[in-house]
Formats: sequence, structure tokens, C-alpha cells
Amino acid sequence: MSALPVYRWRLAPEGLATFRQLRAMGLRPGGSPVVAQLERARRRREPLVAYLYRVDTAKPVRPMTPAKRAALERANAARRVCPECGRDAGYRIPASLGMCTPCAYPDTAAA
Repeated sequence: MSALPVYRWRLAPEGLATFRQLRAMGLRPGGSPVVAQLERARRRREPLVAYLYRVDTAKPVRPMTPAKRAALERANAARRVCPECGRDAGYRIPASLGMCTPCAYPDTAAA
């Protein structure tokens, strides 16, 4: 397997884009392989890496169907309910806490 070409941040050639850039253009990789990497230096840690895809082989994003939209709304609503107190938190419950902020930090919520 050959290594992918690596480009510095903001120095990738024309015609290549990250997943988020493709999404902003209304495109998706559509099964095309990663063709390069984009690296951004970070202090004291590993570099940030983003994969690059060819724009000319990207496909349009599939349209959202009413059934998909309803399923996403139900899933997001379920993520807002705290499993401890059962209330709607008003935000998506972080997986790291597993409960709403007042339940996770009862001492600071009362103050």
C-alpha cells in the first residue's frame, strides 16, 4: 500500500477538499477513496489530520426524506431527556456525563 501525499494546512492543490468542504458544496465522497492528507501543526501534541477527497468524483448529497427527518427529530429528542431526572434538558446530553448538568454536578447547581 502506498503512502498518501501529505499537504500543509491551506496548501492543498485545487480539486481536493475535506469532507466538511464537500458537504458545504452539497457533495459527498460517494465511495471514492481518500487521495491525500492535510496536516496542521499543533504545539505539544500530534498534528491535526484531515483527509482529502477529489471534488470531481464527489456525488451530490442525497435529499432528506420526510421519514429520515422524522427519525432524526425523534433521536435528537431522546438525547435531550436526562436518564436520571427524566426532564428535557434543553440541550443534547453529553455522552461523557450521561446525564444533565444539574444531575451530574448537584453541588454547583444548588448554589
